[in-house]
Amino acid sequence: MNTSFRFVLDRSSKKFKCNKCGNKSLVRYIDTNTGAFLPIEYGRCDKETRCSYHFNPYKEGYLKQVEGSDQIKIINRQTPVNPLIPLREKKTILFDWDTFLSTLNSKGYSENTFVQNLLLNVPFPFEVEDLRNVIQLYKLGTIISGNRKGAITFPFIDIEGGVRAIQVKQFDKLNHTINGGTDFLHSMIQRECDYKKYEYPEWLNGYLQQERKVSCLFGEHLLRMFPENPVALVEAPKTAIYGALYFGLPCSFHDLIWLAVYNKSSFSIEKLSVLQRRKVLVFPDLSEHSNTFKEWRDKAEIIQNKYPSINFIFSDLLEKGSNDIDRNRGLDLADYLIQYDWRVFRGFSSNLP
Repeated sequence: MNTSFRFVLDRSSKKFKCNKCGNKSLVRYIDTNTGAFLPIEYGRCDKETRCSYHFNPYKEGYLKQVEGSDQIKIINRQTPVNPLIPLREKKTILFDWDTFLSTLNSKGYSENTFVQNLLLNVPFPFEVEDLRNVIQLYKLGTIISGNRKGAITFPFIDIEGGVRAIQVKQFDKLNHTINGGTDFLHSMIQRECDYKKYEYPEWLNGYLQQERKVSCLFGEHLLRMFPENPVALVEAPKTAIYGALYFGLPCSFHDLIWLAVYNKSSFSIEKLSVLQRRKVLVFPDLSEHSNTFKEWRDKAEIIQNKYPSINFIFSDLLEKGSNDIDRNRGLDLADYLIQYDWRVFRGFSSNLP
């Protein structure tokens, strides 16, 4: 391929799903030295008037990452590799993509209790544009019918863009999870098929055979979009969303990206190995006798011994500012943030330790 530029937009008719608008309209960049696609975030959406997504490898510093590196090989154009981000070996059956897309119906957000609370019911309501950006970035969706109508969906999307699992949460007016309000979309589909005596969809048969469904971090797909940014790691997806809304989405490579492990036991070497070459600021939930803080800190030492490039930094902000009642209730960072005006926190992300 004769060109004076190393990275050029693909001139074929091949299109990929855009990271911003979700349409199959992304034109990827190609490395002319190898013929390989650059990582999925590098490209331009051809729906420019409606989306305007353009992640340029020259402006975003990708050239500096690969200059002089012998790690980029000529590979299948369908499987691009960024040598700075470790990939997990694929040993999983993904959640059905079309079913995932059905949760992103824009009409559903007007009935999404979690979203509407953030716009109307919290002490310091968020701007519509900020909330829209967070929804698009984390691919938050809505259950639009059935007994969980109005519930929010938190998709666990891996570093390659595959959907591993979709958590469903029903919240009250204070954005507290209602009793029995936690579910998973695959379980809901399974129950509906059983009740109506329908056959399971073909993808669901294989998916259900997996012992572990939530096998990646919530927000993990952002690691490819922001390859140099430090990470703020919390337990629950809700807390990660609050962190992103309060501290703002990344505007530079210094700013935090907010990820969640799912639950207390999910702080594991299998999930966190993907954080190599990252500074990771950890915010454990409160617990009786600080058990979660201690357990995660001990696990972090083991993980760091195997992956020394992960730099864990534990925040004791909650531990120092809480009392026994808060610890016994298991409060998290979101429970404290929501009491304050988010405008005070904007711009602090790059100043955190």
